[in-house]
Amino acid sequence: MGVEAAAVPADLGDLSQIAVVVERTEGVLGPIALLVNNAGIENTASFVQLTPDELTAMVDLNLTAPMLLTHRVLPAMLSRGAGHVVFVSSLAGKRGVAYNEPYNATKGGLVLLTQSLRAEYASSPVGFSVVCPGWVADDGMFQRVTDAGMTAPRLLGRTTTERVATKVVSAIKGDLPEVIVNSVPIRGVLAFGELAPRLIERVVRVFAADKFYHRVSASRGRPEPSDRE
Repeated sequence: MGVEAAAVPADLGDLSQIAVVVERTEGVLGPIALLVNNAGIENTASFVQLTPDELTAMVDLNLTAPMLLTHRVLPAMLSRGAGHVVFVSSLAGKRGVAYNEPYNATKGGLVLLTQSLRAEYASSPVGFSVVCPGWVADDGMFQRVTDAGMTAPRLLGRTTTERVATKVVSAIKGDLPEVIVNSVPIRGVLAFGELAPRLIERVVRVFAADKFYHRVSASRGRPEPSDRE
């Protein structure tokens, strides 16, 4: 396509590599104009079965690393007068489900981080967007569940990496605050949840998400304590 590309590998779960990966990238391609924070990890399990290391690993990669990367590149974007940062969150960051507490919390953190950055830098030439996909049908997380012989409830919807990528580009071009990417219209359900939190808990059970994630947790050998007794 006539565009120079380069791969700069790094383990973003190791926060000491944040500065290094930025320096290497700028050394190869020059100043960073666009940053898409997409790396993440999901560990579906009963909350009490997760170890402290597993909890902090998800927080480090899903939330702290994007925050540090943005903190690192933002001053140069501001001084150049141009730039855009995208955080790839999830529908899990809009509504919490069972057996995914740390994942939900970190993805929700990205939504609020985006809102705060947009508020602080509203008059600057740098933009911030958050993209919230549903189940990505051709993604590794979804594929692992499929390989285990399980199918996510249809009511949760689907999307693809190609569609997510297209929406990321749209978010950058339009400086969109938030984009939900899913085959099932769900924004109305999310809005209703803000108005009636207790009632939405009952409505969400129809989607069978909690039962589904319970099965995922059990399939990974991480049953609840009551399942062991």
